[in-house]
Amino acid sequence: MAPGSSFENPLTDHPKYVTLKYLSEGSFGFVVLAKERTTGKQVAIKFMERTEGKMTKNVERELLNHSMLIHPHVVRFEECFLTDKHLAIVMEYAAGGNLFTHVTANNGLKEDHARFFFQQIIVAIDYCHKMKVSNRDIKLENTLFDSSQKGRNPLIKLCDFGYSINEENSKPKTAVGTPGYTAPEVLKSRQYDAKLADIWSAGVMLFTMLCCSYPFERKEDDDQDPRTQTKIMQRILKADYKWPSSRRVSSECKDLVSKILVVDASKRITVQGIQEHPWFQTALPGSLTSVDEYNAHYVELSKAPDLLVSRESIKSVMQEARGLQPGQAAPSDAASDPPKALDSLELDDPLDAIYEEEP
Repeated sequence: MAPGSSFENPLTDHPKYVTLKYLSEGSFGFVVLAKERTTGKQVAIKFMERTEGKMTKNVERELLNHSMLIHPHVVRFEECFLTDKHLAIVMEYAAGGNLFTHVTANNGLKEDHARFFFQQIIVAIDYCHKMKVSNRDIKLENTLFDSSQKGRNPLIKLCDFGYSINEENSKPKTAVGTPGYTAPEVLKSRQYDAKLADIWSAGVMLFTMLCCSYPFERKEDDDQDPRTQTKIMQRILKADYKWPSSRRVSSECKDLVSKILVVDASKRITVQGIQEHPWFQTALPGSLTSVDEYNAHYVELSKAPDLLVSRESIKSVMQEARGLQPGQAAPSDAASDPPKALDSLELDDPLDAIYEEEP
């Protein structure tokens, strides 16, 4: 749904929220900036149409996983509710835009600048993993700035848990994410460690922040050639990347990236290994000098029932969104097509998201 005269305000006469402006749209639906009528607090609200086939168990999983996360570097889940036509997901509003826009506007970042953001990203990933949640779509576009505090460096916040998985109740084995960032083991569509796949994606983010280009693309790639997508996938499967000669990157940084972009996930550096790496430790903000203690605090905070949206209320909203009566069991979601082989992947753009529902 595009903005403009045809845009139908989904919050018309809503008792709690009022729309301020349209923000964006995607295959999922659209997002508006809104505010609470009583407090004036600004929030971002994502609207998804309540049409058949869209209110799947994957949506419920997104809400349940996101709602359990309370951390300075994760966009906060506030609540969810229904309108006549939409499921509405209310989240913290990060006013500074996304990291992709920042990187492209600056034609890549200086190393110290990129490190400052990467440190926060790794701390956020570490926290999510401690909460047993793997994002599975770590990328620049899903990383937002919170620049609300004037005179202070912006906070980086992970957002969008639409592909997330909780290791306590699911074992990942389907191809999800964004191909330019996707780990080799994910492309192979076999059971994999989602935490290690997140680390690979973070490594792609670091390379891209520094070079303003993706590690597995080449200047000679022809976007009009259908074989280009397969070539990119083959490079990912071999971890075949090259540092542009025009970019000055320290040997320590290159060493860290070489330990992240490792095809054999069992040999890939862990989050703890990244945090202990000399490049990561350089100019580490004081609050993060002990990441384990820092994140342990938020893990405990995330257990406080008075700070969390109840899982029961989320399940109730999803029950109604799917047109089910209280207590009625949901029918099995229709199985998606099996993951395609590498040489048959058809992607309009190597950065387009691919998604397969979990069985």
